[in-house]
Amino acid sequence: MRDSRPQLLDALFADTASREKESLHHVRQRAITLLKLNQTVKSLLPVQLHPWCRVANFRQGVLVLETANASWMTRLRYENASLLAALRREILPSLSSIDIRINPALMVAGAQQLKSRTGTVENVSAKAPLRHLSQESAEQLRGLAARSPEKLRKALERLAALAEKNTGDTNHNREFTDDQLDH
Repeated sequence: MRDSRPQLLDALFADTASREKESLHHVRQRAITLLKLNQTVKSLLPVQLHPWCRVANFRQGVLVLETANASWMTRLRYENASLLAALRREILPSLSSIDIRINPALMVAGAQQLKSRTGTVENVSAKAPLRHLSQESAEQLRGLAARSPEKLRKALERLAALAEKNTGDTNHNREFTDDQLDH
C-alpha cells in the first residue's frame, strides 16, 4: 500500500533528502506524461469532442478518459476502436483498453472553452430547465406514496405537493425548476 499521507511542500522541495526529490520528480514526470497523452488523444478525436473529453489517468494498460455526460460518452464509444488502434500504433503499444467515465464538471469547463473560442455559447448552467408536473402525475405519486415505506412516502408526497403549490392558479401543468424537484 502506498503512503498517501499529506506532506509539507517544504519536504517536497528540499534538496537535502533524495527521497523527496524523487517523489517530486515522479509527480512532475507523471503530470507531463498525462498532458502529452491528453494532447495526443485530442489530436486523434473529432474536433467536436475536444471540449467534452480529457485523459484522466493511464495505469496498468488502461487509459481512463473523462467525458461531460452520457451523450458525449456514447459519441466517444463510437470512436473507441479507432482511438485504441491509433494509440497502440503511435505511442502506447501496451494499451489494453479504454475506460470512459462521466465527470459532470467537464460540462461547465467545456462550455467555458467553447465560449472563450467563439464568444457565442451561453453558459450551460445559467438557467435551470423547467419541468412540468400535472395533477394526474401528482395523484399517481400520492397513490404510490400510500404503498411505500415512510421515508420514500414523505419524499413522494412533497413531490406531489408541487403540483398544487399555487392553488389559485387554474393551470394544471405547473413548471418547476430542478432545485424544486430535488427537495
